[in-house]
Amino acid sequence: MSSILPDTIPTPRALGFRMPAEWERHNATWLTWPRPEGISFPDGFETIPALWAGLAKLLAEGEEVHINVFSPGHEADIRAALKKAEAPVDKRIHLHPFPAYEPWCRDHGPIFVRNASELAVVDWRYNAWGDKYPPCDLDDAVPQHVAKLLGLRLFSPPMILEGGSIEVNGAGTLLTTEACLLNKNRNPNLTQKEIENYLREYLGAEQILWLGEGIVGDDTDGHIDDLTRFVDATTMVTIVEDDPADENYALLCENRARLEAMRDPQGRSWRIVELPTPGRIEKEGQRLPASYANFYIANEVVVVPGFNHPNDVKARDILQGLFPTRRVVLWPSLDLIWGLGAFHCITQQQPAAL
Repeated sequence: MSSILPDTIPTPRALGFRMPAEWERHNATWLTWPRPEGISFPDGFETIPALWAGLAKLLAEGEEVHINVFSPGHEADIRAALKKAEAPVDKRIHLHPFPAYEPWCRDHGPIFVRNASELAVVDWRYNAWGDKYPPCDLDDAVPQHVAKLLGLRLFSPPMILEGGSIEVNGAGTLLTTEACLLNKNRNPNLTQKEIENYLREYLGAEQILWLGEGIVGDDTDGHIDDLTRFVDATTMVTIVEDDPADENYALLCENRARLEAMRDPQGRSWRIVELPTPGRIEKEGQRLPASYANFYIANEVVVVPGFNHPNDVKARDILQGLFPTRRVVLWPSLDLIWGLGAFHCITQQQPAAL
């Protein structure tokens, strides 16, 4: 596979498209509702529908919410959960017959880009984090359904990419990890240079920065949204572990050192703000990828995973200082993290058109 595209096919970058930052204004948030038949929450699904319903209600206070639905029977269950939560279904919350096996909309959902006059969808290929959890053909098709529903132009690069593996500042810089994007279970026939070229051409990135490993327990092979996030065009938050005996200590120290050495396109250092970790959280002997970096920035709120740990409040307060115009909300996530993801993993923003 070559990263050099025919001259007759203009890329999003050639047409002036870029991926906006998450804090830029949204028209909506997309969710994929989980199924009891799914594999994400083994022996722990009972509390999950209420969590999704509560999140949808919270987000609907500031923007539309669109939910991907597997089947008519699934829709009936979803409506019941939303009604129980007193969420504004069919008013601010809308259901769509776009089936997906698992609920991680950040990774299989549409990635939106825009230029001065148009919003478009980039439909990256999806293989369930390196073919770990087949089948995933339905999940892979979700961006196509969304683009058709909204009447948007669809770009389909021949590269596998999950939304949780990239982080943008909306001003030309993209942050990712070697552990994920260079993993041969995604794009074994692409070089790092070719991968970078696709990121530039389809997301409008001008600068691509690489961190190393992801946190222990992350089955995505090291998604950036568990490590380091942009909170404005010049500021990153990154998780750090204080306990040298913790498995995450050394890899987070290395990533922290990489961040210190990075420069923006003008040669300036980035402002780096540290977030704590909730330490080791496990279930049935399995370490879970619990991280306060897996927050979601909505129009009016920032939803932060809470793990019933003393550092919950510390993390919330740090983020509240960085988002003074939004309400930063701690949301209980011990049941959610059993699925090996948190709020950023289950959401996908639809930016407002300019």
